[in-house]
Amino acid sequence: MKVSVLMLAYNHGRFIAQALDSVLMQQVDFDYEIVIGEDCSKDNTRDILISYQQKYPDKIRLLLPEKNLGMHDNFIQTYQACRGQYIAILEGDDYWTSKHKLQKQVNFLDTHPECTVCFHSSSVLYEDGRTDVLSLHQFTEQKHNILTLEDLLSLGKNIMATASIMLRDVGKHEFPQWIYDVALLDWVIQIFNAQYGNVGYIDETMSLYRIHPQGNWSQKKHLERSLELAKMFQYLSQHLSSKYKKQVRGALSNYYADLVICYEADGDRNNAKKYITRLLLNDLLNNKLLSRLSFKASLLLRVYLPNLHKTLKSFKLQQIS
Repeated sequence: MKVSVLMLAYNHGRFIAQALDSVLMQQVDFDYEIVIGEDCSKDNTRDILISYQQKYPDKIRLLLPEKNLGMHDNFIQTYQACRGQYIAILEGDDYWTSKHKLQKQVNFLDTHPECTVCFHSSSVLYEDGRTDVLSLHQFTEQKHNILTLEDLLSLGKNIMATASIMLRDVGKHEFPQWIYDVALLDWVIQIFNAQYGNVGYIDETMSLYRIHPQGNWSQKKHLERSLELAKMFQYLSQHLSSKYKKQVRGALSNYYADLVICYEADGDRNNAKKYITRLLLNDLLNNKLLSRLSFKASLLLRVYLPNLHKTLKSFKLQQIS
């Protein structure tokens, strides 16, 4: 089997048919399967999937647990069931916009054996109808299409829409227990695979990512997201090889700084102090304590001398006006 399309479905009754149709429309010169983990949805998602499976029994394999597994176990079970040389990921509320998506990514990985991950640009659709594009060039000015794990960690952002990812099967991972404690499972999987090779990018928009209130990530508040990101990189700092420590600590410093600002704005000075301490210690370990001195001084003033910080800020605004 050349490709397994890994699909996760939970309460996606509004979207799942469009997601499946976007896979079934693919024009390819190889065999592929669709492996779907349907996690006991409360809507009609399962019924829709069963009707599709009956129509395409040779193409679709359904995993139908008797009780809800949760996002992590559902992903791991579905991932372990995939038989393809390559694994493309599609969540049930997203879809592919190009009928050549699978073929182009397979061609890329076939001709770039050094790459273990391939992704492309993706459209983004918001609940209010606004659209955007998620592209590598939003995050870096470099024009090359090959990235390393160091590059990904240095960016400190998840630059790959889940529906744009294709992985080379480098052997089914034994996932660490801490994976159950992180929200951005797809990002962790990208990083795990990128330990074994490079990451290829195709500068073409071939999928659509929906941001809606029921999304696992989009429903979180800014503070919750920053806490999740900091926690994830703390785990990665322990899990990854020591050669990646510099990049992981750099990302952690940015998340700690964001948490200082969030907690200070909420009037939670104890947590603000905790995270500015972590920021300074982290930069000390990374030999970056003297970098961004004015920014760190501003954070220290915000937390320890808030009245002086407000006075200086007001004075600066008066000078500008």
